Amino acid sequence: MKAFVFPGQGAQFVGMGKDLYENNALAHEMFEKANEVLGFRITDLMFEGTEEDLRQTKVTQPAIFLHSVILAKTMGDEFKPDMVAGHSLGEFSALVAAGALPFEQGLQLVATRAAAMQSACESNPSTMAAILGLPNEKVEEICATIDDVVAPANYNCPGQIVISGTISGIDAACAKMLEAGARRALKLKVGGAFHSPLMQSAHERLAEAINNADFKVPVCPVYQNVDAKPHTDPKEIKDNLIAQLTAPVKWTQIVQNMVADGLTEVVELGPGSVLQGLVKKISSEVATSGRQ
Repeated sequence: MKAFVFPGQGAQFVGMGKDLYENNALAHEMFEKANEVLGFRITDLMFEGTEEDLRQTKVTQPAIFLHSVILAKTMGDEFKPDMVAGHSLGEFSALVAAGALPFEQGLQLVATRAAAMQSACESNPSTMAAILGLPNEKVEEICATIDDVVAPANYNCPGQIVISGTISGIDAACAKMLEAGARRALKLKVGGAFHSPLMQSAHERLAEAINNADFKVPVCPVYQNVDAKPHTDPKEIKDNLIAQLTAPVKWTQIVQNMVADGLTEVVELGPGSVLQGLVKKISSEVATSGRQ
């Protein structure tokens, strides 16, 4: 069985999607529609902007979403997933690619999400750190001992968890992780504590937009970040998508569940190849490839 997977924030690069825009009529049309929906020429920033331009959350998230979704749409009959999943932001790409949400509404939700997260980051100075070489349970245990807000944010693969929280909380947690035998505790260059309770204000703003969107039954099961389980019911999909902002991304568990359900091949659509690498670390038997 084949899964198409979609990357999240951090995979962006200058020039992303330019070949598609220049060489595919449908892609050109979709990119121009996106410029219209967003109210600014995101294509200019994607194709000729600076790395700094692309690092702005309000640009990064729509840019990655567009690259991924337009790739899927231009594949035509080649896009025949048995299952789909996306990492964080990538879940929106997966839902649109699988027909659960119209393209324009998906883009509007991503733009709303990006703006809400940017606002939450500015009102709550916070950060994230990657913890390498500790079991999930140990990371969870240490997070629970910190006085400030600190929580697991991304279960990326065995031995690699990203934690989110206040700046002082992350500093304290990193020190304790290293004491407990972590190979590395690396603070990330991000603007806030994604997938943690510190995103609550963004969660409330996004919930309203998601509840007003026109979700349909997707063409295949979507394995969602919050519970790592396959979903096709539009109400469940909405509820899980709303919960996603303040809950951890269970990527390890998603891939494990897909494998248990018969997964043999993964194709990553969008910038970079991070998810292919994570899939290989979770299950070396799965064949991986990508398109960007």
